[in-house]
Amino acid sequence: MSVPATHLAKHGSAASKPGRRLPNKYKLFLMALPFFIITFIFYYLPIYGWIYAFFDYIPGIPLDKTPFVGFKWFRTIAENPTQTQEVLRVMKNTVAMSGLGIVTSFLPVIFAILMTEIKTGWYRRIVQTLTTIPNFISWILVYSIAFTLFSVDNGLVNTLLIKFGFIDEGINFLANNNNVWLAMIAWYWWKSLGWGAILYLAAITGIDQELYEAADVDGASRFRKIWHITVPGIMPTFFVLLLLSIGNFVNNGMEQYFAFQNAMNKDTIEVLDLYVYNIAFSNNFAFATVVSMLKSIISVFLLFLANGMSKWIRKESII
Repeated sequence: MSVPATHLAKHGSAASKPGRRLPNKYKLFLMALPFFIITFIFYYLPIYGWIYAFFDYIPGIPLDKTPFVGFKWFRTIAENPTQTQEVLRVMKNTVAMSGLGIVTSFLPVIFAILMTEIKTGWYRRIVQTLTTIPNFISWILVYSIAFTLFSVDNGLVNTLLIKFGFIDEGINFLANNNNVWLAMIAWYWWKSLGWGAILYLAAITGIDQELYEAADVDGASRFRKIWHITVPGIMPTFFVLLLLSIGNFVNNGMEQYFAFQNAMNKDTIEVLDLYVYNIAFSNNFAFATVVSMLKSIISVFLLFLANGMSKWIRKESII
């Protein structure tokens, strides 16, 4: 029994017709949707908590039964000399810590260049692994290491100094108010130097190898190749990260300073994030919220300032 040609043509064309596919723009949106949701939940939804800045909030009492005080806590920063001095002290510490971080931001660049100059593969992998692992150690464990090394009674450093006769009694390095900023930036780079160099290692890998081959033909030394090829090749990455760090100037984080703070060094180690934490847990949630709001406003201003610098210097926007 023969099948009509019109029937074959009809069903054959239907079978060969591809199914409807989702346009690429919708696929990309669905791929990014989980990250949008996470960003909204953890970054934008907490902004609702700014409402506590306008109430005389006491934990345990519903907000609708809490007295509304308007801008009382905002005025406190300017009208109360004690609070003004405290905020200025904390801002000085924050600016100092962030400034030292920016001034020393070239260290991962140098480390990445030195890593690429190690020709023995297994040795380079060992060095990179050992310098990256500290990034995954919590600041509490870092303080435990610091305590083991620098404690007054049984610290390794004090024990050796006393044994060799350099000092007569132990020095309380961790409770010393001098050179706290330098100590904090030193511990920061010990923990994050290897991790911070990863982006620069990737940038160096992306440099055209023919440039190095041409430099070899011209008889360029290793230093000349680094200075004229490697450094210009990673400068765009360096400037982007530098501008982003300027936009993040007042966000030092809290964990490091919380772990190392004590009654002796609190005046010089307390940065904005730690100050907000300490104020909040002294039952002044409203004032802590005000300081946190001001910090966020300053961060947004610095971000747009960094973006303007990027447009002026690199002719490109970072946001």
